[in-house]
Amino acid sequence: MFELVTYATIALIIGLVCGLLPVFSKFDENQDRLKMLTGIASGIIIASAFLVVIPEGFELASTDEHGAEQVLGGHVALVLLEVNDGDITAQQGIEEIEELLGGHDEHEDEHAGEDHDEGLKSQITHVIEEVESGEINATAGISEIHDLVALHAHVDDEDEHSDILLVGGAILAGFLLMLILEGAGIGHAVHEEHHHHHDDHGHDHVHHNSVGWMLVFGLTLHAAVDGLAVGAAAATGSISVSMTILLAVLIHKGPAALSLGIFSLHERESRKESIQDVVIFSLATPLMIFIAYFLLSSLDTQMIGIAMLFSAGTFLYVATVDTLPDIHNAETGKKAMLYVVTGALLMTSLLVILSMTGALSHGH
Repeated sequence: MFELVTYATIALIIGLVCGLLPVFSKFDENQDRLKMLTGIASGIIIASAFLVVIPEGFELASTDEHGAEQVLGGHVALVLLEVNDGDITAQQGIEEIEELLGGHDEHEDEHAGEDHDEGLKSQITHVIEEVESGEINATAGISEIHDLVALHAHVDDEDEHSDILLVGGAILAGFLLMLILEGAGIGHAVHEEHHHHHDDHGHDHVHHNSVGWMLVFGLTLHAAVDGLAVGAAAATGSISVSMTILLAVLIHKGPAALSLGIFSLHERESRKESIQDVVIFSLATPLMIFIAYFLLSSLDTQMIGIAMLFSAGTFLYVATVDTLPDIHNAETGKKAMLYVVTGALLMTSLLVILSMTGALSHGH
């Protein structure tokens, strides 16, 4: 819980400090500097998505309750191969498989329970009991076990294909959500909104007032999704993964909050409204960190992975939409590209160092 409070507090502070900086100070609105920070932050969050969030999410989303039985099936298959090659007899094979299952004590424990698992382990156990009771001989038992292992291997292959679709679908859903919101006018990128009227000198931009709240809502929504990613990572129990994702979120949150503060200062009629925009945006991430953590902690591992992959999809959309306008611009394209690459290389280098030192390890 202490780590969770720490994550939320840091996120809140970063959002408030960066967002209120242009509201309460004579902030030098240097567009080149803001674009540089945005580009580097985008590179960092892209690298984090591909190197941490997606791999971690895939591992979790691909984990099912039959993982132990897949391992058991592999060990049993090796024993069956020995019997088939004539290295051991069918009876010896039955005895070895029984040892893999835990022996006679394990059989008694399974019978003592009220609920009978219909998985591979219980099915093989039933066959071994038939051999021991004399209902079938060892050779017939080996043949039945072979069929069971083959059947489960086929089911596992089908599950693997389903996992791939699940992983891709979660990432796609996150990406499309942000795309749809952007198309509906509930956008994330406010960077260009205040650039176009930066020289208008005044605050009577009534043509933006009708959509200003939607732009603020768009940024706030993404801040909430950032919190979802951190909360999901915290739910895995891996502090190193949580810290890595938190770092990427915070680095991206700084320029986003700064940009929101500048936008709100230009568009709102009073400083009070600008402060309100920044506070709402800043609270979104820490609140969602707590909500995601408590909701996902009670769910199975697969759902945590799906949530992380969904977040990765939003990361990829936001990181690219932040920089594509500048990259497509003939005058700023090379610089924007270098900023993104620099950010990606910085994050990659950090992850390599953490991996080499053993700091980046899985806690689940």
